[in-house]
Amino acid sequence: MAVSAAVVTVGAAAPPATGRTTPAKVPVAVGYGGAVASVDADASAAGIEVLRKGGNAVDAAVATAAALGVTEPYSSGIGGGGYFVYYDAKSRTVHTIDGRETAPLTADSGLFLENGAPLAFADAVTSGLSVGTPGTPATWATALDRWGSRKLGSVLKPAERIARGGFTVDDTFRSQTAANETRFRYFPDTAKLFLPGGQLPVVGSTFKNPDLARTYAELGREGVSAIYKGDLGEDIVDTVNHPPVDPASGWKARPGKLTANDLAAYRAKLQAPTRTTYRGLGVYSIAPSSSGGTTVGEALNILENTDLSKASEVQYLHHYIEASRIAFADRGRWVGDPAFEDVPTKQLLSQRYADSRACLIKDDAVLTSPVAPGDPRHPAACGTGGTAAPTTYEGENTTHLTVADKWGNVVSYTLTIEQTGGSAITVPGRGFILNNELTDFSFAPANPAVHDPNLPGPGKRPRSSISPTIVLDRHNRPVVALGSPGGATIITTVLQTLTEFLDRGLPLVDAIAAPRVSQRNAAQTDMEPALYNDTGADSLRSQLEAIGHSFRLNAEIGAATGVQRLPGGKWLAAAETVRRGGGSAQVVRPAS
Repeated sequence: MAVSAAVVTVGAAAPPATGRTTPAKVPVAVGYGGAVASVDADASAAGIEVLRKGGNAVDAAVATAAALGVTEPYSSGIGGGGYFVYYDAKSRTVHTIDGRETAPLTADSGLFLENGAPLAFADAVTSGLSVGTPGTPATWATALDRWGSRKLGSVLKPAERIARGGFTVDDTFRSQTAANETRFRYFPDTAKLFLPGGQLPVVGSTFKNPDLARTYAELGREGVSAIYKGDLGEDIVDTVNHPPVDPASGWKARPGKLTANDLAAYRAKLQAPTRTTYRGLGVYSIAPSSSGGTTVGEALNILENTDLSKASEVQYLHHYIEASRIAFADRGRWVGDPAFEDVPTKQLLSQRYADSRACLIKDDAVLTSPVAPGDPRHPAACGTGGTAAPTTYEGENTTHLTVADKWGNVVSYTLTIEQTGGSAITVPGRGFILNNELTDFSFAPANPAVHDPNLPGPGKRPRSSISPTIVLDRHNRPVVALGSPGGATIITTVLQTLTEFLDRGLPLVDAIAAPRVSQRNAAQTDMEPALYNDTGADSLRSQLEAIGHSFRLNAEIGAATGVQRLPGGKWLAAAETVRRGGGSAQVVRPAS
């Protein structure tokens, strides 16, 4: 096994030996031949490289994702999972892959209980106990086998090159490392890789990950069986079950229960998307085990009969907040892994049910959280019919990429290792961090009187909020595709961005950049500084508080990317202007 190590050199660009310089970040690009939007310029460039060489949107999405595993290793990578939504231009149909991590086959509902009580979240996260069977490699292989035009080894080459040659450390990478510094020091392999020389990486320096370059090369040669049936998988199992802790740190990293059988049994699931109509458009997303498609879809249905285009900004935000509150109440009661739970997906997305919930919203009053869930199987006349339970915690990281190609195919793909830095455990000699995805399970029911569909179970997939979305017009052609990281705020970020774009008429890049609020059936609504810090008598915050809303500051909500189809074969790619240091939108041939 190789010795884990990072190499850091000072400089503003990648080493001359690679012949590569870091592309400039721009939040919007328009042109032909295809488009890529991600949080990182190197990653977007990797996707563009594949498109330029004749690859399709699926090929480019995997290439971009692999590059994000290098440059955004605290949010994504082959140690995690995600959800892949694909639009096929030839058949004008949408397909999805559930690549969510799974609990060990020996897990039960008491996975995170110790002496009859739930573990502290911090103790559970930084441990082998939090690590689920990775789904990202299987997702890549499944997508390429079904819809790609290139082999895995080919599309991994740009990421392998970046890992070997290095990328430029920016403020976001350094700050995320600093936020995890204490945890990273518990594990010698993680510290050696991400705290080279025992120090935080310097902004402007070049960060190399030769171990990950070798890992990608191995996957390219052997395929993902190297993880699910081979030596790489053996290393993952050993690391999870015997976390390599520095004894001097005093940290008690609880061992996990992952086995070779768990890896061998893992499958990325091909499944039908969720679908609802909104303003005559088809909105497609990911079905359970993620709650993203059902919750965004239900909220859109709740808003369907309100003319948001003519509403004041206060009334627009008020209705958006209340629709989110109600949809989250239903999410908590009804959505879990459908292999274990009876999830009424169709009923949650019915307009009849949405109408029975929409009547709870008043123009001049605020619902009290936690709002009780309704019963989508038996919609009541403007009632709830359930017992309220608070929304359980979910980490706020992940990354999203959006791709389109010259043939009109589109991919919206969100991938994750859960919270920033995942479990903090690096597989020795392999160059990647393992996920802490199992902490997305409820440790115990939020309300003992309410059935919780998200308790752990053997081989079960924890509920997610990931919401990669593709919107089609009446002729089943793409209008826009988008998604975001942010834990449970993913749902509200996608919902707000869609309504800002579709209803309020903002250009896509402006809809992404707009100040966000996020309500998740809680007493207070999260609000970004641009709105929260404006407390004047006529401010949006003050007017919403006058209705009854209560807010708490959230410094940053989500980090969306998207693509929009324009006439004449053009694509617009859009990313954040500021969040996470700004995103990177690129096209193959810019429009003049």
